[in-house]
Amino acid sequence: MPRSVNAVASRARRKKIMKAARGYFGARSKVYTVAKNAVDKAMLYSFRDRRNKKRAFRRLWIVRINAAARINGMSYSKLMHAIHDKNVDLNRKVLADLAMNHPDTFKAVVDSVR
Repeated sequence: MPRSVNAVASRARRKKIMKAARGYFGARSKVYTVAKNAVDKAMLYSFRDRRNKKRAFRRLWIVRINAAARINGMSYSKLMHAIHDKNVDLNRKVLADLAMNHPDTFKAVVDSVR
């Protein structure tokens, strides 16, 4: 009995990897075995960095809130403590946006929790 191989599925699997490796430099976009390693590594980086992006943005928001809070005579930690005590439902993302784009509104928030 002849050996049966599912060439359709194998080709589809290889095409999927090669399509994902488009734009990579040199053999990474041409040779299947090299491309497979490059795509696997890229997927690991993307998975990891989707989580790191959240950390980086939180850090940025905190820096912005702290800078704006100090302009208004308060430190970041004291401001956040006061916000939690007064049950003001503004997260760091919104506070940072207010601090950057609407300083008058941010000042009103600081004055309301002071």
